[in-house]
Amino acid sequence: MNLTQNDWVSQLKADKDAVILDVRTEAECNEGIIPNAINIDIYEGQGFIEKIDALDKTKNYYVYCRSGARSAKACEAMNNLGFENAYNLLGGFLEWDGEVVSPEN
Repeated sequence: MNLTQNDWVSQLKADKDAVILDVRTEAECNEGIIPNAINIDIYEGQGFIEKIDALDKTKNYYVYCRSGARSAKACEAMNNLGFENAYNLLGGFLEWDGEVVSPEN
């Protein structure tokens, strides 16, 4: 499901089962991430699918990438794997005006 930044943030704040998922490359993440995001690079192909499939499907996933295109594909893949709640951030990190932190590598 696609959400605007305002809806994504307000729903995320109220969600005790929320997991923030960044599907960008490591190089992109090094420029900054949304706090508490976990990174699983969608360009890993089958590796991405295996890592996603290992996640807890009872949680709610708030997914973003640079512009919203890859995260939309990630949400679609997650739905196909049995995730019921995967929310795509429309506009992605490019339009994000919330807090940004450095990734903890």
